[in-house]
Amino acid sequence: MRDFKKYDIWNNAHLLTINVYEITKKFPSTEKYSLISQMQKASYSIPSNFAEGCGRDSDKDFNRFIQMSLGSAHELEYFSILSQDLGFISSEEATSLLLQINIIKKQLFNLSKKLKE
Repeated sequence: MRDFKKYDIWNNAHLLTINVYEITKKFPSTEKYSLISQMQKASYSIPSNFAEGCGRDSDKDFNRFIQMSLGSAHELEYFSILSQDLGFISSEEATSLLLQINIIKKQLFNLSKKLKE
């Protein structure tokens, strides 16, 4: 069994989730049940799916959860762009989020590729 806390991917995704929660505190209250909850769910789905995958017996099962994490990262990427375009976050905040997301996406992609070999 793998210890998810030992993976840089999980640690980076956890920090991203904390960042998303901090950033979404500033969103309009009208977004509480829409964009805020969607961004938070997409962000915590990345490390939670990864952690769940670490508890699986096979590389194939682990990779399936990595793919779910990757899907959530793509979803969060769009929400970050949308948040900037709606004026809820600054371009600096969006750039920071997108950088974090892209690092995590690359890490997930590379691990997935390695598991398939």
